[in-house]
Amino acid sequence: MLKLFKKGLPAIFAIASIVLLVGFYFSSKIYSEMHAELALAEPETIIFSRGSSIRTLANQLIDKGLLENKKYFLVWGKLNRQETRLQAGEYTITSGSSLAELLDSMVAGDVVQHNLALIEGHTFRQILQVIHQNSIVTNNLENLSDEEIMIALGREGEHPEGRFYPDTYYISRGVTDIELLNRAYDDMARILEEEWQQREPDLPLKSSYEALILASIVEKESAIAEERPLIAGLFVNRLRKKMRLQTDPTVIYGIENYDGNIRFRDLRKDTPYNTYTRHGLPPTPIALPGREAIHATLHPDKTNYLYFVAYGDGSGKHVFSTNLKDHEKAVDLYQRKKKPRKAK
Repeated sequence: MLKLFKKGLPAIFAIASIVLLVGFYFSSKIYSEMHAELALAEPETIIFSRGSSIRTLANQLIDKGLLENKKYFLVWGKLNRQETRLQAGEYTITSGSSLAELLDSMVAGDVVQHNLALIEGHTFRQILQVIHQNSIVTNNLENLSDEEIMIALGREGEHPEGRFYPDTYYISRGVTDIELLNRAYDDMARILEEEWQQREPDLPLKSSYEALILASIVEKESAIAEERPLIAGLFVNRLRKKMRLQTDPTVIYGIENYDGNIRFRDLRKDTPYNTYTRHGLPPTPIALPGREAIHATLHPDKTNYLYFVAYGDGSGKHVFSTNLKDHEKAVDLYQRKKKPRKAK
C-alpha cells in the first residue's frame, strides 16, 4: 500500500501543480483586467440605485463598453467582500482609472458632488424655485404653502423668509429638498447666533431675529460690499431717532404680483412691509442676507447719515447725507431724469 502511495505521489504533485498554475493564471487574469487603465474619451457616469446588486452594476459597465468579462468582475467583488457593500449614488469613471478603483470608491461612498447656489438677496420662493428646478434634488415640497413647508421641516409657526443661509451647497444625487433646506436653516441659525453674540453694544435691536430683518434690508439696499456698514449705520440712526426707514425693497416685498415698477401709489398704500407708512422694522425679513450683511448690521459704521440716494449710473454706489436739504440736492443732481421720489 505504501509502495502504491509512493508511486502515486508524482501524479498528485503534478495535478496539484496544474491546479495551482491554473489558479494563478486566472487570478493574474482577473487582477490584470480589474486593474487595467480605462481609456475613455470623456468621463462616464454610473448611477447605482438603492437596492441594486453587483450584477446590475456589471450589466451597466458592459452596456457602456467598460467591461468584457462579467465573471471576472463578479469573482473580484466576491473575493474582496465588496459585492454587498456597494453604496447607492452617482459615480464618475475617468480615463486612466480602473474597475477595481470604481468598486473601492463605491464601497467608500465617494459619490459625485454637485454644487447648488442659494444667492444672497433672493427670497425664499426664489431659492425654492432654484432647488426644485435642479434635477439632482428629490422634491418633496412642491406645491406646498410656506406654512406646510415649515411644518415639513419641523419648524412649525416660523416664517420662512430669511431663515436659510445663502451659500454654495455641495450635494449628491437624490438629496431631498427637505435635507437641503434643513442644512441651510441650520447654517443660518449658527451664523446668526455667532454674529449676534459678538454684536456692538446698544444697538436698537431687541433680538437676533430683528437683526436678521434689518440685515435682509441692508442686503437688498447694498450693491457693493464697502457700503454695507454705511447703509446699516444709516438705518440704525433712523431707528434710534424713531424715523421711518423709508426703504423701497420692503415696499416691493409687500406688493402682491410685483411687476418690476414701483409707483407713488405703492409708496402710499399701507401694508405691513411699507416702511414709508409704518415705523420700525417690517414683521419679517424680506430676503436671504449673507454673513457680510449680518455682520455689517451688527457692526454698523458710526456716522450721522440719515439719507442716501443712488448715483444712478449703474455703479451701485450711493450719495449719503446727514440732513434732508442735502439729500434733496443729491436727488436733484443724480436722479434729475427720473420721477421725484420720497426720501429714503
